[in-house]
Amino acid sequence: MPDEIAKGFALGIFIGMTPTLGFQMLIAVFFAILLKENKLAAALGVWISNPITAPFIYAAEYETGRFMLDMQHIHLPEQLSVDTISQFGCDLMVPMWVGSVVHGLLLGAICYALVLRLLPSLKAWRVPRWPRPFKRVS
Repeated sequence: MPDEIAKGFALGIFIGMTPTLGFQMLIAVFFAILLKENKLAAALGVWISNPITAPFIYAAEYETGRFMLDMQHIHLPEQLSVDTISQFGCDLMVPMWVGSVVHGLLLGAICYALVLRLLPSLKAWRVPRWPRPFKRVS
């Protein structure tokens, strides 16, 4: 069971690193079902990319992919929209996908090892419940 949870979380992290913003949770749960891994852990893992972290993640992935493919740096306009991004096409998306695979594999492997190691201690950790008033039945 801990291995299944760790694999599901790592899968979610990997999918969360891809530039599929808006569809990541669906993709992660689909692949978790397909690979018979933990669906909840996969759905939680995709939250590595959220509105706060996504710009930093995608910029790092683009730069990594651009460096690996030895491509020129593109200059994005100040106002981004679907139209302006689609104008760059492969010059933007190919390096971003290459970088996302590299970052996803590395971070997924690290998170798999961490979750697998931390899960037994997290299961032993108990959160105390709120005191409930005792009701007498007469």
